[in-house]
Order: sequence, then structure tokens, then C-alpha cells
Amino acid sequence: MDSEPTIDAAEDPATQTTASDASLVRLQSRAAQRSRGDNGRFIRVAPELDTTVHEELPDDRFLDREISWLQFNERVLQLAGDPLVPLLERARFLAIFASNLDEFFMVRVAGLKRRIATGLAVRSASGLEPREVLDEISNAAHELMAVHAKMFQRHIRPALADVGIRIVRPGDWTDADRAYLNKLFRNQVYPVLTPLAVDPAHPFPYISGLSLNLAVVLINPKTDREHFARVKVPPLLPRLMALPPGEDEDKLYDARFVAIEDVMAEHLQYLFPGMEVREHFTFRVTRNEDLEVEEDDAENLLTALEKELTRRRFGPPVRLEVADEMDDHVMDLLVRELGVRDDEVYRLPEPLDLRGLNTLADLDRSELRWPPFLAKPHPDLAPVERSAQSDVMAAMRSGDILLHHPYDSFSTSVVAFIEQAANDPHVLAIKQTLYRTSGDSPIIDSLIDAAEAGKQVLAVVEIKARFDEENNITWARKLERAGVHVVYGMVGLKTHAKLCLVVREENGEMQRYAHVGTGNYNPKTARLYEDLGLLTCDREVGEDLSRLFNQLSGMAPRSKFKRLLVAPRSVRTGLLEKIQRVTEAARDGKRARLQIKVNSLVDEEIIDACYRASMAGADVDIWVRGICSLRPGVEGLSENIRVRSILGRFLEHSRVFRFVIESSEEHGGPAEDIVYIGSADMMHRNLDRRVEALVRITDPKHIQTLGALLDEGMSNDTSSWHLHGDARWERHHLDAEGNPLRDLQSDLVATYAKRKRKARRR
Repeated sequence: MDSEPTIDAAEDPATQTTASDASLVRLQSRAAQRSRGDNGRFIRVAPELDTTVHEELPDDRFLDREISWLQFNERVLQLAGDPLVPLLERARFLAIFASNLDEFFMVRVAGLKRRIATGLAVRSASGLEPREVLDEISNAAHELMAVHAKMFQRHIRPALADVGIRIVRPGDWTDADRAYLNKLFRNQVYPVLTPLAVDPAHPFPYISGLSLNLAVVLINPKTDREHFARVKVPPLLPRLMALPPGEDEDKLYDARFVAIEDVMAEHLQYLFPGMEVREHFTFRVTRNEDLEVEEDDAENLLTALEKELTRRRFGPPVRLEVADEMDDHVMDLLVRELGVRDDEVYRLPEPLDLRGLNTLADLDRSELRWPPFLAKPHPDLAPVERSAQSDVMAAMRSGDILLHHPYDSFSTSVVAFIEQAANDPHVLAIKQTLYRTSGDSPIIDSLIDAAEAGKQVLAVVEIKARFDEENNITWARKLERAGVHVVYGMVGLKTHAKLCLVVREENGEMQRYAHVGTGNYNPKTARLYEDLGLLTCDREVGEDLSRLFNQLSGMAPRSKFKRLLVAPRSVRTGLLEKIQRVTEAARDGKRARLQIKVNSLVDEEIIDACYRASMAGADVDIWVRGICSLRPGVEGLSENIRVRSILGRFLEHSRVFRFVIESSEEHGGPAEDIVYIGSADMMHRNLDRRVEALVRITDPKHIQTLGALLDEGMSNDTSSWHLHGDARWERHHLDAEGNPLRDLQSDLVATYAKRKRKARRR
């Protein structure tokens, strides 16, 4: 391994991400505090935020959503730099950071650039002009990507080497390594490579998005002329290739890897015989890969989307990553031919594209990973006999069942519910929404089995689920061939709701069984994503879902719902009405409380309602995983609002909305304690351009459970990030003595395990 220069920790930004009060993405706080002149441009003076309570709220009350997202990804990076996190999980967080940033550039940056180019971009809610937002993104992204690369080079890579996991560069290959890699190259790599030269007869090749490439400078020894060639790293081959154990390695679990681009670079003479290979550098392009499909003009949405997926590969570039030692003349060629600006170029130490660290994170080294965790059945679904299978619908007839994944097993609850419905001769119909699911989903198989058994099966497939379009098209075709009625939702609206309805004949009557969830019907991600779900045979929920599925598959525009809030019609209005009730109660002197747990909080109308609740005296708690455009803790505006973010082993994905008005009686319970769970985040697209569903929780025990969860997530004793009014996120993970604060997810693993053990003893 190449030696790395030593650096003082105080000067190393890669170590600063672990500090509790060090946030690298400070640009937003400066931009958000800058005042504007009459011409709308920023002026130099930065006065305090106007906190005087007027009918109109302050103009600078919204934080910029794009910078807030970068701050979220910085929190991911801080976990990678946390020595309290197991080493392979830290490597995984580096890979997650890289993958997140790829999607951000492909969608958010590309979309912003497209709107600017077409003249459709407008000033953001934060007050920034579109070009200013791009500048802020560029500055923050350059800094974060540099820290990301340095963290791997200076901290994670040496730590991995200390435990016998090494990525070996060519300078450290032994003779045995070279012999092995030479054979591997000739047998596995060389046959799939396609070198592309650039000369008058060969134009500059198309560089596909997210592909890793070698830029090769060649010299013709006969003419002494310089030539350029590009060689694409084959995406279907492993990025990190395992080396056999070295002679001096006696540890059983030691592992050595080489990057495939290094193997290719060391064998370039096979690709260009008769030429002198003078230089080679790695580079990578990110392109606009967001989809644009005009549904109204498409005779067949599926066909239109398939065509658009083909066009996606040719989107304009929005980022160019290059090896930091790349020569200027090669850089100039790439910049010119790709048409990128200088500020869209990111010089980074090799290796580029650290998504490949997932290979290391998958190694079977249990001592370097989170403790093993196996979800167990929910107590209400646990069979009496260990070898028996639980009757899910019989359990639902005893009362609503609140599921909390991944702590409650997804396979023995939701999957089992759908499987049993498919095999039950008394079940007449199954209706299901599918937004994202796994390639080998047992849910898909169950729907096919049900259709082949003669049941009426409806699948509402959202084929426009971003970056899962091709997968969903494949499953839509498979379901259609099996006789499933496949529809693609409503024109102009993505179907994001997580719903399943089963209709069963019982004693000559139709009984409806339902599942309403916050997460996708994906058994794989259900082991990693924190989500909630409700299994119920409540008549009102069954009727609501029947009406909603009729809307999705037919025409029922005037449907009304009882226990559901459904976007785009009633989620926004329903939540605003309940926030207003909390606000009025606080204004009347009652103790009132609003709690929201979401992935993102961006919608200005919802945020303004939270501000007014705070100004009325209500306590407002916001638990957000990613983006938050609300500015908390500002006197006169939001001093009663707290914002927390929790990241960890599981991806916090559930959405919960709680509205509490305390009783005026001294010893009475709350006069109102209303709780909803569902699929909707507080973003414009979720509230206005998607079909979303929230279900009201009615069981007092379930309301108490969710209230306790929200309270624990917001507790100062729980490890989390706190958002301040100056747009700065501060990590709180150590107490005053330097001891770790309570980890919510670890606590829940232990709590749910104890609950299940008690259930087995009953």
C-alpha cells in the first residue's frame, strides 16, 4: 500500500467530521443570512433575522433544500469517520455517501441545470437565485468530496490494512501476484474490453454516465505523434478483485484486493500493441439521468417510458471526476469534448468511485460489523407451535396489529399475509400497490399464484419509481402475462402509497383485510429500512381502500375516506387542519403538541403552519432523516420547535404524524391524541403530485407505542443531530463525560427482543 503523509488531526478535515460541532457545509448559513437589496441581489450586510411577529412571516425563514440535502450526506460521512462505528460499517457509509451523491447530481443538479437552460428556473424558497444555488452546491460538494476521499486514504484504508484487509496497488504486487493477475486479465478482462481511439477517423467516444474509464495517452514510435484513447472499465466485472493469500499471510481471514482499473492499466500494452503507453488516468462522468415522460401525449405509458430509458444514457454531463494527477492537456481534452465547466470538474485521489467499498463491507468479518440481528415474528403473529405457520388473518380478526420493521419480521407478517391470501380458497381478490420491490420478490410470486388460481388480482405498478423503472417494467410484463390486472395509476400522479387489500368470503359475506405501510413491499430493504405498518380488518379501512383502488384502476373522483388521508386531495388539507387545531388549542392556553417524523420536510405551507403553532405556544418536534427547510429555535418565530435527525444501522424511513391536546382536567389523559402513519413526506411532489395514503391509528396501545417512539427519538439522551437556527447541524452523541449517548436503534433491538421473549413465555 502506498504510504500516506502524516497530518495533524486539527488540520485534517476528514477528522473534523467526527467533531460534535464541526459541520463542513456552512455555506447555507451564510447565504441564508445575507440580506437583499431592492434589486433582489445579495448585499454585504448580514443583520439578525427579523423575529417580530407580524401577520406575514419573515422572508428568510426557509433553508435551502439542496444544501440541506448535502448536509444530510455530510451526516452520513460523519458516521464513516466515527471510531465508535464498526470498521466495515464505516467503509459501507463511505460507499453510501458516494452513491447518494451520484443520485443527487443525476437528479437534483441535472434538473436545476435543465430548468436554468430552458428559462424555467425561479428563485428558491430560501431566496437564492438558481445560479447562486448551483454555486453553493459546487462549493459544498467540492469540499465534501475531498473530505470523503481523504477519509478513505488517511483513516479507513490504513485501519482496514491493520486488520488484514488491503487494496494492493501495482507497486506492491509480488511476482506471484503479477502472474496471477496476468492470467486473470487475459482470461476474464481482456475479452470484454473495447479500446476506443480518438483521431480524425475516430471521433471522441460517448462516455456513459457513472462509468469508470481510463484516459490513455499513446505515442506512435514511428511518427512520434501523440494519440488519445479511452478504455471503459467493464461494469459487469467486480470492481475489487480478490487476490490469493500471500506467502507471509498466515491469518485465516486476511483478504487482499486489487482494483480492476489497476489491472487494466498494467496490461495496456495488450490493447495497443506497437504503441508506447506514456500515461493513463482514471476519470468518471455523471450525467442527467432524470426521466421526462409526457403521460398525456403517450398512447402507452409503458412504451413511452421504455423509449425514455434508452434516451437516459445520453443525458448531458453534470460532473467530471478525474484522478488528481491527471495532466492538464488530458484534462483540457476531456473538458472540451464533454462540454463541462471548470467548476464541474472534481480532482480526487485514486481510486475514484468508492461505491466499490461495498465489496469490503460485505466481507464475513463479524467482529468488524454490527452485532448480528435477526428479526422475529410480531407477538400477535407468533404461532403457538414453533414449526407451525401463523394464521395472519385470524390474528387480524382479534384486533389491529402495528408492525415496526425491521424489528418485526417482514417475511412472517406482510409477506405471509399476501402468501396466505394467495393460497386461501376463500379469498376472492387481492389488490396491491407496488412502487419498488426486489428482483426475486415472493410478493410478486404470490400475486402470480393468486391470478393463476383464478382470483381477481390487481397490481398498481409505479413504473416511474426513480432508478427502478427497468426493474418495474420487467415485473409489470411478467404480471400481465400471468393474468394479473396491471395498471399504472393515475395520469400525472405517481402512485407512492403502500397498500394491500384482500377480499375474503366468510359465512356468505365479504370481509376485507388490509395492510397500510410506510415502506415499499421489498423483503430485502425491509431488513435495512425502519418502517411501520398496520394490519387491520377494520371495516372503515377496508371500505377506504376499496374506494382508493377503484380510483386507481377506474374512475371514482369523488370518493370520500374515513380513516385515510389520501394525496393529492386530503393529506395536505387534513394535516393542516389538525395542525390548526393544535395551534388554536395552544392559543387558548391549553398544552398542545405537534410531532412529525418524516424523511424530508420541504413544503412551505406545512412549515409555515408549524411556525404558527410554535408562535401560538405549541411544542413542535420534527424528526427528519434528510432534508429540512424549516429554521428552528428562532425567537418569536420557532423557539418552540426542535429538529432532530437520526442516522445509524437502519435507514429511518417511517412517517408518523401526532397531534396532542392535553385535557384541562388535572388527572385526565389527553383530550386529543391523534396519530397517523403512512407513505407521504412533507414535500410538494408527495402532497400534490403523488397518490399517498396515511391511516389513522385508533388502538390506544398503538398510539402510546408510537408516542413513546417519537419521545425517545427527540430525547436529549438519544444520540442524534440537532438543527440550529443558523442552519448548522450539530452532532450530539456523547454526554458531558464523553460517554456515548443512547443509540435508539440498538435500544429498540434489545427492547423488541425482550418483548418477543416474554411473548413466547405466555
